[in-house]
Amino acid sequence: VAAQNCRKRKLNAILNLEEDVCNLQTQKESLKKEHSQCSRSISRMKQKLNNLYRDIFSRLRDDQGRPVNPCQYVIHCSSDGSVFVIPKRLVKSEQKQGNEKEQKQK
Repeated sequence: VAAQNCRKRKLNAILNLEEDVCNLQTQKESLKKEHSQCSRSISRMKQKLNNLYRDIFSRLRDDQGRPVNPCQYVIHCSSDGSVFVIPKRLVKSEQKQGNEKEQKQK
């Protein structure tokens, strides 16, 4: 009787593990689909952002009415919703200062 109960417990354990494997495979497939959808969504957002960026720079003009060079400037959005066009050289120097501050804090 003890051996029979032991075999029954082992069989139940095996069945439970097989069910867990099946559930995990289903979950894995679901996560793969979700990942794929998120990747497509991110790609669409990146494309929209690039289009918006090009559109904004095609309309921007400097004080003399010349087009603003997107290679020399970046668009910066602050947390309060303000939007600025900043020279890239300033952004790079700010990033360096920020990185130095982070390293000092560590």
